[in-house]
Amino acid sequence: MFDIRNIKSAVLDMDGTLIDSMGIWHEIDKRFFAEHGLTPPEGISNQVNKMTMQEWADYFTREFKINMTSEQVIQRIGQMCYEYYAEIIPIKPYVTEFLDFLDSHGITYGIATATYRKSAEAVLKRLGILNRMQFVLTAEEVPSSKKTPEMFLKASQLLNSSPRETLVVEDSLHCLETAVSAGFPTIAVHDDAVPAHEEKNIQLLADVWGCDLKEIIEKINPERL
Repeated sequence: MFDIRNIKSAVLDMDGTLIDSMGIWHEIDKRFFAEHGLTPPEGISNQVNKMTMQEWADYFTREFKINMTSEQVIQRIGQMCYEYYAEIIPIKPYVTEFLDFLDSHGITYGIATATYRKSAEAVLKRLGILNRMQFVLTAEEVPSSKKTPEMFLKASQLLNSSPRETLVVEDSLHCLETAVSAGFPTIAVHDDAVPAHEEKNIQLLADVWGCDLKEIIEKINPERL
């Protein structure tokens, strides 16, 4: 396990890590399919969760032959997403305490998310934590999202720290795999939307895993090291 005293900065995932939003994406998928008279295929939300915005839009227009361009799909999903993020999605437990913990150890941090910028900023502002972030980096700036290390590397550059000094905090297996492959120390936090078989692999892969951020704080507190 890494020593928190050697960490300068942290790259924070948002969906499923700081906010309880993963179930909402299943609702958005259902609504979007329903608008076109379609029933979502079994497991579609978990499948598209690993896609970039462009890949999802291309997949939908290709597989379901609807009368929309990929750009129109991206725009419509963005509109639906904003409704939930601006008005409904709650913060996950112990987020404020976790940010306070990072602050107390001089660790700067920012957001790296696959969510639309407008929605990300809306929910973070509503929950009162937007102004605590050094930046919000989205898939609109880094189209590859977290399928490659590009987003994590860009975030660490913005935080002026090297990968080994930059903690990545995630809930998703494929994102953790990307971060680990690029040499970042990692924390994983449980989210109910993650399938059980993926959670087992997450626990094996991450440097630290916790059922919530309070447990994470307890495990990485330097007083225990």
